[in-house]
Amino acid sequence: MSFETAPDAGGTAVVPEVMTYGKALYHAMRDALECRPDSIIMGQGVDDHKGTFGTTLGLAEAFGSHRVFDTPLAEEGMTGVGIGAALNGLYPIQTHIRADFVLLACNQIINLAAKYRYMFGGLFEVPMMIRTVVGRSWGQGAQHSQSLQSLFAHIPGLIVLMPASAQSILESYAHAVRSVRNPVLMFEHRLMYDIKFQVNRSAPPLADPFGSRLVREGRDVTIVATSIMVLEALRAATYLAEHGIDCEIIDLHCVSHPDADLIMESVGKTGKLLVADTSWLAYGVAAEVCRIVAERDPRVLRAPVATLGMQPASCPTAKRLEDWFYPNLGDLVNRVARLATDRADHGIPLPDEQSMADVYKRFKGPF
Repeated sequence: MSFETAPDAGGTAVVPEVMTYGKALYHAMRDALECRPDSIIMGQGVDDHKGTFGTTLGLAEAFGSHRVFDTPLAEEGMTGVGIGAALNGLYPIQTHIRADFVLLACNQIINLAAKYRYMFGGLFEVPMMIRTVVGRSWGQGAQHSQSLQSLFAHIPGLIVLMPASAQSILESYAHAVRSVRNPVLMFEHRLMYDIKFQVNRSAPPLADPFGSRLVREGRDVTIVATSIMVLEALRAATYLAEHGIDCEIIDLHCVSHPDADLIMESVGKTGKLLVADTSWLAYGVAAEVCRIVAERDPRVLRAPVATLGMQPASCPTAKRLEDWFYPNLGDLVNRVARLATDRADHGIPLPDEQSMADVYKRFKGPF
């Protein structure tokens, strides 16, 4: 969950700054308003006393209510306003406090924003950012807990990112605002807002800020993960290393444009692959990663692929049932151990941990 200290251009050590996931989002939003006078932030609650989990707090006062403003409960209509703003030279950043609410704007996003550039031969562009939140707390229920990244990643013309660290937020959000002429959807995980990361804001720009990232090298199993499952994979790798299993971890980061070469290189080395996503497995991100390996060269695999995600059902409201609905560290360790040892009875003791929410952020109730 941290970045190592690296030398700067002068050869001296750069001490990373400690920053939470939520604070990185705040800096990304402030930077967007500062670097682009034509940028606006719009969404439910962006100007209230909580400021979208703190990520837009105080920005309306600093930059004016004409640039940071609340919107009514009319997701499709307001997304249309955002698209119109983008077509007329503004850079809108639209926020949704649940990914489920983006479903109400699917016609605007899929039939208009994603297709304008193609349908008009490049004469019209829709550069905009749509931020939305995924992830559990407890008591959210079936209509406030869906992780819908694969639905939008399926659509040509859309770029879909799932940042797994504060550093990747700083890098990829700035790139989207400054350089990308397509609509970009950011899926942020609500369990991660208070997690502290080490960041280096003076690091040189990445060649591809949207690219997948190799976050841990290993020899036995490749774990391709999204969002908070990257952090879970790192915790599982630390635990399994004590039992002689060495995991390599790839943060997929851009789920609509995964780095197939990086995936194949890693699986070619380890021969074993586990994909861990924040959503359902059928027709999803895990299935897409499997497709990449199956089409490119399935001979690199020395064992069947393993996958981990939500249970194939709607999310229950009761916390105990919700704990069973989402995978925990024990589930991930068990899957990796079985894959690495080729044995269901691998003999590695599993962590006694019931819920990610109890590790990353305790919720006293719904919302």
